[in-house]
Amino acid sequence: RPWTPSAGRPAAHPNARFTAPAAQCPVIAKEWDDPAGVPIDAILFGGRRASVVPLVSEALSWRHGTFLGSIMASEKTAAAAGQIGDLRRDPMAMLPFCGYHMGDYFRHWIEMGEKGGETMPKIFYVNWFRKSAEGKFLWPGYAENSRVLKWIFERCDGTAEAIETPIGKLPADGALDLDGLKVEPSAMAELLKVDREGWKAELPSIKEHFETFGAKLPQGLAAELTALEQRLG
Repeated sequence: RPWTPSAGRPAAHPNARFTAPAAQCPVIAKEWDDPAGVPIDAILFGGRRASVVPLVSEALSWRHGTFLGSIMASEKTAAAAGQIGDLRRDPMAMLPFCGYHMGDYFRHWIEMGEKGGETMPKIFYVNWFRKSAEGKFLWPGYAENSRVLKWIFERCDGTAEAIETPIGKLPADGALDLDGLKVEPSAMAELLKVDREGWKAELPSIKEHFETFGAKLPQGLAAELTALEQRLG
């Protein structure tokens, strides 16, 4: 439609974006469209969170990773109705797109893990959007996210160190490659902090979220929620 600044409406939706064919990417792997498929070593979940969720964590197990995916939450942007900044739970980023009951979808994930056993990919939870008390992003993001991916690749190869915490496995001291990165040690400490009280405060919201799936919520996810509560103390 014709548009002028005086038309009284925006030129595009605030969440507008564009796409391009993957084949145009100059560094795409030659196997990207192999009919035989491509082995998957890791699955990454991530929400837009200003607090609580650390920069990166590795799930304690496939079922725990499924649990993390099932409770994914982001602060609302212009893409969703409601007050910007409100927390919106969007399991596996699939809630608006799943063609059947999400409880059945969760059960499918758990059954895949039971079938695949030790061959299943590792699951990680990332959050590029952690902010300081002053509202500034703590992590530079963009190309620097490759540093987190490097740790993830190394975890898959068994060469990177991690520490086990109540919410998952986090990079051990010095395990993230920060060479040449200008991020204050205090910011890194905040990015990788396990906010026990913050996670405890999330528990009622997670329980309320799970109640929406009724009898279709797999018992395994309810057990993971109980286990998280116990680990948090």
